[in-house]
Amino acid sequence: MQPLPGENQPSISSLGRRPRVLIVDDDPLIQESLARLIGQSYETAAARGGPQALEAVGRMRFDVILLDLNMPGMSGAEVLAELSRRGVATPVIVVSGDNAIDSAVNALRHGAADFIRKPYKPEELLKRIGNTIGKQQLEQENSQIQQRLQQSEKWHRFLVNTSPDFIYTLDCEGRFTFVNDRVESLLGCTRSELVGRHYSEIIHEEDLFRAEHVFNERRADARASRNVELRLKCKDGQQRPRIMNGRYRTVEVTATGMYELPESRFENRFMGTYGVVKDISDRKQAEETVHYQTYHDLLTGLPNRAKFRDHLGRALVYGKRRQQALSVMILDLDNFRVVNDSLGHGVGDELLIHIATRLRQCLADDDVLARLGGDEFGVLLPDASSRLEATVVGHKLIEALNAPLRIKGHELYVTASIGASFAPEDGAVADTLIRQTEIAMYQAKAQGGCRIQHWQPAMQDAFSGRIQMEADLRRALVNDEFVLFYQPQVDTLTGAIRGFEALIRWWHPERGIVLPNAFVPLAEETGVVVPMGEWILRQAAAQQAIWRKSGLPPARISVNISPRQLETADFVGSVLRALEANQLEPGALELEITENVLMRDVESNAAKLVQLAEAGVRLAVDDFGTGYSSLKYLSRFPIHTLKIDRAFVKDSALDGMSIANAIIGMARNLKLNVIAEGVESTAQLEQLRSLQCSEVQGYLFGMPMSAQEATRLLQEQVQGEVAKTG
Repeated sequence: MQPLPGENQPSISSLGRRPRVLIVDDDPLIQESLARLIGQSYETAAARGGPQALEAVGRMRFDVILLDLNMPGMSGAEVLAELSRRGVATPVIVVSGDNAIDSAVNALRHGAADFIRKPYKPEELLKRIGNTIGKQQLEQENSQIQQRLQQSEKWHRFLVNTSPDFIYTLDCEGRFTFVNDRVESLLGCTRSELVGRHYSEIIHEEDLFRAEHVFNERRADARASRNVELRLKCKDGQQRPRIMNGRYRTVEVTATGMYELPESRFENRFMGTYGVVKDISDRKQAEETVHYQTYHDLLTGLPNRAKFRDHLGRALVYGKRRQQALSVMILDLDNFRVVNDSLGHGVGDELLIHIATRLRQCLADDDVLARLGGDEFGVLLPDASSRLEATVVGHKLIEALNAPLRIKGHELYVTASIGASFAPEDGAVADTLIRQTEIAMYQAKAQGGCRIQHWQPAMQDAFSGRIQMEADLRRALVNDEFVLFYQPQVDTLTGAIRGFEALIRWWHPERGIVLPNAFVPLAEETGVVVPMGEWILRQAAAQQAIWRKSGLPPARISVNISPRQLETADFVGSVLRALEANQLEPGALELEITENVLMRDVESNAAKLVQLAEAGVRLAVDDFGTGYSSLKYLSRFPIHTLKIDRAFVKDSALDGMSIANAIIGMARNLKLNVIAEGVESTAQLEQLRSLQCSEVQGYLFGMPMSAQEATRLLQEQVQGEVAKTG
């Protein structure tokens, strides 16, 4: 049968299949006629009575049940009751020949979806079936929508309450109407404590003006407030770990206005504000930590050079505005490196901390103390009215350091050199003042240290000369401007040359020959001494190889080793490479090191020198008797030679060589070679010979000479020996 025109029938696509109808009637003819009537639009099944109907419903899902009320055995009303008891939601259309109104009411009361009387018109039945199926479909769709809404709300509430951000809503008056669980860990208060309170109660007082705009936000979408930084107050007595300040949290607030859904486009009622608060306390703490580390010295906690320059720049601007003078001082500790090298950096760091404390105690609250680097401190006196006032403060700082400091069992004495400049007389630019003050400080050091020196324009020329000297010194290595001179070391008994001390000279293109005392201290300070010392080793070894190949008598070459050179990690390797490159035996070289250098880092230096001695390299202690070493420490080094300082040789003619005599006697007992330096007269030679000094060195036997002159001297010695034997 074709569907009648205008019938409200659900389509197959809306259900995903043809709707299925169960026909329940005890009359087979009625079942057959109903099946033919609705079979073209619906899939049908039949049941002869209530028990078969219940069995069919248990096996298969139906969209509509057509149920006759008057059936033998189990009535339609009983079927309705059983379907209800089983919770079957399939809609039932009761088809009955009973015309009583009570039958229809009773059927609907027992759960029937509709009631149609026999006889019925076919189109009416089809329409009722279509309406019932459509209604059922709508109810199912509405139920699914409600379930999805409930699930969505559940998920949304879960996301909101487990969010790492504090989420809130405010009413039109700015009172909280909703807050999520995050507020408890963020601010230390419960949700119930915050709901109903005005937002201003949790805002830091200094941020109220800025907070007013974001917490009262009425704009929405792209114009809404985003990432506004504020501080929120925390509840008193709460433990809040990892907060920069326990009284507040730093946050970023994003907020938007909330509006009712308008019934027309002209209505748009404001309901309040919705906001998200992101905790950025950790990020702010990290930023402040980085900022602090950028502008402060981590050891002492004082401002560093960059921060000191910033303080000085602002003080100069302020002083210019108020026509007020100021003073800048730079303080550098004298011989601080000796503490680091001899006692270790741990003691040195502790010393710097104590010194910073002492210096701070000498200054006013408005004065600035900074650590500029190493053992150098900066002082800014923003209210200094004269150079005399700065001088008084400078002497006060020096005196404060005079008292001994006890660090890790060591009693230490510290002195300082101070440079000072005065603004605006000496300049009004921060960098200029700092540079001039440092020059004045270097001048104070050059004058012996432990003093204050004010900047004077004449110092600039001397400092510029030092800078030029450093530049020339670095170029000298590249341009091969250095040359070695050799001073003979002579046997006191035979007069034969036993060796030479290699002494560096600088053949400056403009100044001519420059002696070591004019450039070695600068080379030591700037680090140029390390590559320069390696060059000396290579050059001395090469000269030794030339003499060996020429058949000249073996004469060792002594090379002076600088402190910085000895401290390099590759010191041992540089010595051995110089020997190997020239195919020399290790005994061809003797390294001269002063007592003080040996004592700088006893453990490390002893290990390096023992390694060289085991390879055959000789070790001489230069200027013996002028340092602070002891036999206990010297016994740890593989020493072969002691060199008596020229001061004791010079005095020996006056006091019977008491000190020289003691050194020679000690060396003889230790079976060490002894070389006396600075021998200039025959009388000195005779006295040293009488004391059984092994070798001597000095102007009496020759001044430092070029390699050619030293070669000629060795050749003459060979010729003399040949003449004696001939």
